[in-house]
Amino acid sequence: MIDVEKTIGNLIDKVGISFIGSIDNEGFPNMKAMLPPRKREGIKHIYFTTNTSSMRVTQYRDNPKASVYFYDKRFFRGVMLKGTMEVLEDSASKEMIWQDGDTLYYPLGVTDPDYCVLKFTAQNGRFYSNFKSENF
Repeated sequence: MIDVEKTIGNLIDKVGISFIGSIDNEGFPNMKAMLPPRKREGIKHIYFTTNTSSMRVTQYRDNPKASVYFYDKRFFRGVMLKGTMEVLEDSASKEMIWQDGDTLYYPLGVTDPDYCVLKFTAQNGRFYSNFKSENF
């Protein structure tokens, strides 16, 4: 892959569904489909919204090891990123990715205590395309 950040970034920007992985209290991986990320800083930091009361938040607080997967079904290619997930509840982080219409999920608005930000920080990844995989 010539330009990893550009190639992976373009894939992330085009997907309609993201998958996030966490580890449960028995050490098993758990996966969940999510809406696309709200923001990304290159491919190193990726931000999602979720409910503070969710099982995933509890799991990330107990064990921050995480993975995210983005899949482009049109070209049958995907990328898995491994790293850590932080649960952010400060007002600056929440305001940074808040969008019109979010009150559908968080009726009390940007200050809703059941609204938080998941910040994924990638350590490495694996890209699949054209019937081959490549670590980066």
